[in-house]
Amino acid sequence: MIVVPVKEGENIEKALKKFKRKFEKTGVVKELRRRQCFDKPSVVKRERKMHAVYVQQIQRTEE
Repeated sequence: MIVVPVKEGENIEKALKKFKRKFEKTGVVKELRRRQCFDKPSVVKRERKMHAVYVQQIQRTEE
């Protein structure tokens, strides 16, 4: 449960902004989106491999 203490005289906008920031850090929305559809393990493996190749190519061009 997320608790955002609000001081006296503090703007409600600031408190709402703090709440949104804390909620985003928990990663609930990311996890929900990830779980909405099932990806086969082979597809996940292929995507990770493609990403690794992409990162390697970027590192080579920087050198």
